[in-house]
Amino acid sequence: MTRPLIISDCDEVLLHMVAPFKKWLEASQGVDFNLEGHNFAEALRWKATGEVLQAMDTWKMLGRFFDTEMDTQEPIEGAVEAINALSELADIVVLTNLVDERREKRAEQLAKVGILAPVYTNQGPKGPALKAILDEYGADRRAVFIDDLAQHHVSVKETVPNVVRLHMCGEPMIAEGITCAHKEGNADARIDRWADALPWLVARLEKEPA
Repeated sequence: MTRPLIISDCDEVLLHMVAPFKKWLEASQGVDFNLEGHNFAEALRWKATGEVLQAMDTWKMLGRFFDTEMDTQEPIEGAVEAINALSELADIVVLTNLVDERREKRAEQLAKVGILAPVYTNQGPKGPALKAILDEYGADRRAVFIDDLAQHHVSVKETVPNVVRLHMCGEPMIAEGITCAHKEGNADARIDRWADALPWLVARLEKEPA
């Protein structure tokens, strides 16, 4: 029997991103970081003036962070253990919204914390990228998608509606502020702790296909 497939996001699902990004900005970049939900447009302000960073400057900061600070990203509590447990039942891949030239660095970053999985990079909505992964691995596979952003669950639902969708945000700093894909009807569940998500996922992986 073909093994199921788990397609997981990385930042705020497997690794903390916002917390080390905030620490780095405020310690060394002269920027205050106050994020409500995922509204990056007004989250970053220059300490000297209080002015919001222009979009171009915000993207530069994000790029600089991923170029120089990825080693500061620590695993979400329980993520490494859960992913390795799930790998006994399913094939695991990581689908992360980074530019393609950072794919190998992300794979190395995950390997260092104990997550060995193929990494796929993407820019924009994840539905088409997830469909391409399914086409590669076998479109008839049962699949589960895990991500912290509601818009990606919308995209996956529109593109490959048969995929099980779990909305997870493991970063307490932002979890309460983000749009909940489950409440909006675009995810099958919202679970923010791996200790709770693992049995939910195992139950779906072990369920006999209809």
